[in-house]
Amino acid sequence: MLGYFYENDLIRLSEKVPENWEEAVKISCENLLEKEIINQTYIDEIIDCVKEFGPYIVIVPGVAMPHSSEKSEGVFGTAISFTKMPKEIVFEEGNAEKNASLFFTLAAKNSEEHVQNISKLSEMLMVDGLIDDLSAIETMSDYKDVMEKYQL
Repeated sequence: MLGYFYENDLIRLSEKVPENWEEAVKISCENLLEKEIINQTYIDEIIDCVKEFGPYIVIVPGVAMPHSSEKSEGVFGTAISFTKMPKEIVFEEGNAEKNASLFFTLAAKNSEEHVQNISKLSEMLMVDGLIDDLSAIETMSDYKDVMEKYQL
């Protein structure tokens, strides 16, 4: 998966520090928006869902997986992008387990692809040490080193 992000230019190392989680979600969606895989409707849906259901997109401490329904009219293709924020983003005050700096934004045109993407991403994130190593990257060179280390 690390190679997938690199080969498809789906990596962003954000230099901008988001003011809040909503801005962080928007930044995490920029790559997919620019590639016309999603539109603003999908971004708005993600933010609305988090407001309604809480920070369900923070799947493990440090890692967020912004996504909404595969039935969204704002999705035109299937992809996952990776965005590293310069600092941890607080989704829920007083609950550090709901902070995240690694954002893996999902877009899928159908439910089968959506489930496959979640499965591949979950499998990758279970590799010992990977989350810590990704959290420490600051440059694309750092990313390449992590990609080579794990061969994922």
